Amino acid sequence: MPYLIPDDRLVAMLREDAPYGDLTTRGLAIGERSGQATFRTRSTVTACCTEEAERIMLLAGCTAARRKASSGALVDEGGDLLIAEGPAEAIHLGMKVAQTLMEIASGVATRARRILSAARQGRPNIAVACTRKHLPGAKDVMLKAITAGGCVPHRLGLSDSVLVFAQHRAFLGRTPPHLWVEQLRIAQPERKIEVEAETVDEAAQFAAAGVDAVQLDKLTPEQVAEAVRAIARLPRRPLIAVAGGVTEKNAAEYAAAGVDLLVTSAAYAAPPADVSVSVTSV
Repeated sequence: MPYLIPDDRLVAMLREDAPYGDLTTRGLAIGERSGQATFRTRSTVTACCTEEAERIMLLAGCTAARRKASSGALVDEGGDLLIAEGPAEAIHLGMKVAQTLMEIASGVATRARRILSAARQGRPNIAVACTRKHLPGAKDVMLKAITAGGCVPHRLGLSDSVLVFAQHRAFLGRTPPHLWVEQLRIAQPERKIEVEAETVDEAAQFAAAGVDAVQLDKLTPEQVAEAVRAIARLPRRPLIAVAGGVTEKNAAEYAAAGVDLLVTSAAYAAPPADVSVSVTSV
C-alpha cells in the first residue's frame, strides 16, 4: 500500500465542502438518525484512497468505517470498497468527499496500471514513471494514485532532481554540453544529470557529454530505436527514457525499442471510476 495522506489534509477537504455543516440534513431534522453507507464500484478498478475515504468518514463523525479493499488492490465490478456507520449527519458530511476522492484516485490508478501492463508486453519488468504534470495542489493524491497503479513518480518537483530541457538550454548560447554538464555536477554533486533530447542527434550528443540519463521527447518508436542504437555505441551508456505521448496504445512498442523507462502524463487524464453509495437507515 502507498503512503497515507495526513488528517489535516483530509479535514481541509471536509471543510471545503461543508464549512458550516449540511443544510439539507439539518433542515430535515434527520441528523441524529443512525444509518449505514456502502461504497461500491460499478466497474473493475485498481482501488486507491480507500484508506483516506475510511478516515474521512470517521473524521466526519461516523462511529465505524471499514474499508473492504486497500489501495493498489484489484476490485471487481460490484465489489465493496468501504462501509461506514453512524448518524445521518456524519454520513452526509463525509459521503461525497470520500466518494469523489476514491473515484478520481481509482480512475488514475486504474489507467496507470493499464499503461504499465501494456508496456510490459513490450519489455518485461520495464518501469513506467508518471510526470508532475497533474492538477496543481493535488500532488499527494495523484502520486498515491499512480503508485497504487504500479508506476513510479518521474520527478517529485523542481527541487528534487536535475532535468535540463530545451527551455534551459535557450539561455546557454553556444556553450558545449560537456561544459554545462560539468557545471551541474559541481553545483549538484549528489544529483544525477538528465537531459531531454528532441532528436536522435541531440540524444547522441548529450550522451557523449557524460549525462546520466537521456529523455527522448516525442520521437517515434522507430526514432527511439535508432537513438538507442546510437547511444549503445558509446563507451558509457546512460539510462534512456522516452516521454511525450506515451499511452497504453503505444507503450509496448516504445518499450520494445530498448529504452529503460517510459515517462507519461496520460494516467492523470483518466476518467473517474464510478463508485456508487447506497445509504440505509438502521
